[in-house]
This record gives sequence, C-alpha cells and structure tokens, in this order.
Amino acid sequence: MPPDVDFVVRLAVAAVLGSLIGLDRERLQWAAGLRTHMLVCVGACLAMIVSAYGFNDVLVTQRIVLDPSRVAAQVVSGVGFLGAGSIILRNEVVKGLTTAASLWTVAAIGLAVGCGLYAPAVAGTVIVLIILAGLKPIEARFKPKRHAAEIALSAPRGLMSVGLLEETLGRHAANVTQLIVRPGDAADRDEVSITLGSAPPRVVDEAMAALSRAPGLTDVQLVRMVR
Repeated sequence: MPPDVDFVVRLAVAAVLGSLIGLDRERLQWAAGLRTHMLVCVGACLAMIVSAYGFNDVLVTQRIVLDPSRVAAQVVSGVGFLGAGSIILRNEVVKGLTTAASLWTVAAIGLAVGCGLYAPAVAGTVIVLIILAGLKPIEARFKPKRHAAEIALSAPRGLMSVGLLEETLGRHAANVTQLIVRPGDAADRDEVSITLGSAPPRVVDEAMAALSRAPGLTDVQLVRMVR
C-alpha cells in the first residue's frame, strides 16, 4: 500500500484538476460551478482509493476476492444523477448538457487520479478545457441564431386571450413572453402585440403561419426581430 502522503497528494491533485474545469463553468454562472466540480473530482478520487486499498485487511482471509472496478462503475453511474440536476428545459431549449457532461468527465478524472494515473488525468483535464473554452467560438459560429420577435395582428374585440394563444400556437406558446391587447381604431377590433422570446427564425415563421390560419385573426405581420 502506498504511504498516506501519496493519498493526500492524489486528493489534492484531484481538487486542482476539478477546479480548472469548474472555473470555466463558474465563469458562465452555471449551477454546477467551481465547488461542485472540485467535490465531484475529490469524491471520485477518494472512492477509487478506498476501492483499491481500503480492503487490504480483509484480503488476508482465504477465499475472499474483491473487484476494485465495481466501486468505479458505481461512481460513474451515480454522477449521472448529479448531472441530471444541472439540465433544464427553457423555452423548448435543453440547457446544461455540457455542464452535466463536464461533471461526468470530472468524475472520471478523479478516478484516474485515485488510481495514480496522473498523466491520463492531466491530459484529460487539458482536453476538456480545450473543448469547453477553445471550441466555444467555433460552436457559436455554426449555432443557429436566436432572436426576440414582435408580432402584430388584429383580432375581434374580446377574442384574444392566453387560452386562445396557447391553442393557436401549440408548443410554440412556450416562447411567448408578452401579450398586449389594445382597443383598435375600429369599434369591433383589438390590436394585439405578441412577443416571442429567444427563438430561431423557424419558430417565428411557424408561429406567424399558425396565427394567420386562426379564424378571426387578420393583418398578422412581423414588426421587428431583436438579437
């Protein structure tokens, strides 16, 4: 068994490597930031140390065989539940998958450090940082642009409501951030303004098409789109 100082060094290295990845997530103000990544990495490292060396006293007994890889497998699957907590659905967009993946990878880095595999752990950390920070500008270049859109239309007096809007737009109703109804120039018509939050052009086009097909709604037009 390695000396105790070696175990302390492994835990310290795991904390440092976890913090490097956590700093990137902290910079973007995700729920799983610096401390969470450090804790996952140190915890995985400690679990690996216990799995590899914690049962040496038992192994002196005959006919007892232990599999150290079983604890590592449980760490990998267990971190999945923690990563699920960082995933959210907002305006039909799933966010937090990258942070969940970084937590899972940090656990693997901690397991590697716990086994004393410093080179793979450091190399993995560098590669993860390149993926998280270095490739982000490239990803942003190819990512579809999302805009806030304002749609104006005319509706019969008293017809427009939140319920009608949800029925007309269907799943795209989740993108609506503002609904304003004003009396129009005509005595029997209302002027309606609908604002869609962060949405790709495809969602805006589909929403306008749905509004145009709705009975009684006329003069559907795109007022403006804001990045």
